[in-house]
Amino acid sequence: MQRSIELEEVNTPPSEWDGIKVLSKGFFPQIVIQDFPIRGHKVFFHIRRRRWLNTETSTLIYRTWTLVEKGTRMTGEFAAFLK
Repeated sequence: MQRSIELEEVNTPPSEWDGIKVLSKGFFPQIVIQDFPIRGHKVFFHIRRRRWLNTETSTLIYRTWTLVEKGTRMTGEFAAFLK
């Protein structure tokens, strides 16, 4: 049996963008990350990251997340555990 946890980034710009006028412009495609098993069940995180429009420069900006280990679809801790 597997467990799924849905995570969605809140509609609040980060504090480091305080001097920039930004508008929420939806989400990037959802990603799925497999993490440590909990009580014998596989755990999958379904993550939706928000993207923002800088209204002054008309460019898309977003938070940088480093949850997934390169070359895998798993968290760094889980990938290290499997090695």
